[in-house]
Amino acid sequence: MTQQAKDPVELDVEMELPGAADTEELGERLAGGLKAGDLVVLSGPLGAGKTVLVRGLARGLGVAGPITSPTFVIAREHRPLPGGAGVPLVHVDAYRLGGAAELDDLDLDTDLAEAVVAVEWGEGVAERLAERHLLVRITRRPDDVRVASVHRVEAA
Repeated sequence: MTQQAKDPVELDVEMELPGAADTEELGERLAGGLKAGDLVVLSGPLGAGKTVLVRGLARGLGVAGPITSPTFVIAREHRPLPGGAGVPLVHVDAYRLGGAAELDDLDLDTDLAEAVVAVEWGEGVAERLAERHLLVRITRRPDDVRVASVHRVEAA
């Protein structure tokens, strides 16, 4: 898989995502600006499209394996495919974790040195893993259209 240049994602603006393909495309575009050591924190209610966005991240990074919610296994590592960006993706679901202490037990700060780490349900828990991160907030309107915004957050 060769990585093609994608338009960068505009920060701090709301983007409508009418379908799953649009959500995946946003993830793929985000991946174009990511490198090992980057943290992506995903926030949104159940069914908002967090895992779908990670599917796009994975496609953009060119990693192996089906992307499914890691709710019950907590974390999955996806290795780069030949011809991919060469950066692994660690996909985490913090929904079932009891807080920051349990997240620390996963040793994700070690993974951050060599991978892109995406944490679903991570807002308020995962930010402490890195000095800066991308926060992706996704909401779902009554008409089933998703609305996303991406924010770059620096440690205070």
